[in-house]
Amino acid sequence: MTTTDWNENSIRQAHALYEQLTGQRLALHLERHRQWAQLLAHGFTLDDLRRVITYLQKEIRATRRKVGALKLSNLLQLDRFEEDLAVSRIRLHSQTRTPPHPISPTPKSTLTPDQIESSRQQALEKIQRFRASLD
Repeated sequence: MTTTDWNENSIRQAHALYEQLTGQRLALHLERHRQWAQLLAHGFTLDDLRRVITYLQKEIRATRRKVGALKLSNLLQLDRFEEDLAVSRIRLHSQTRTPPHPISPTPKSTLTPDQIESSRQQALEKIQRFRASLD
C-alpha cells in the first residue's frame, strides 16, 4: 500500500466517521478532501475526531455551543479543531478527577434524647430573652 493510498483511506475513514457521528451526509468533494488531508497531516487521529465531535455534541445539548460548531467547514479549521480538542481533554480530565477533600459523614450525636431536649430548651429561652431585649 502506498502513502497516497493510506492517506486516501484515512481521509475516507475520517469523513465516514464524521457522517456517522453527526448523522449528516456530505459529498467528499475536492475542497473537503484537501481539508481532511490537512487535518490528518498535522497528526490528528480518528480518535481525536471522535473526541472533538462527542465534546461538541455535549456542549450543544447543554446549550453552551451552537449547532454550527459541527458544520464540517468549521470543524476542519485547524486552529478551531486543535483548541476544541485541547478543551475536550481538560473538561474530560476535570470530570474524572476526585475531589481533593472527601466529605466526611456527619458524626453521630453522643447526647441522650434528654440532653438534646435540654439544649433545645436553653436555646429557645435565649432566643426569647433576646427578642424581649429588642422591645
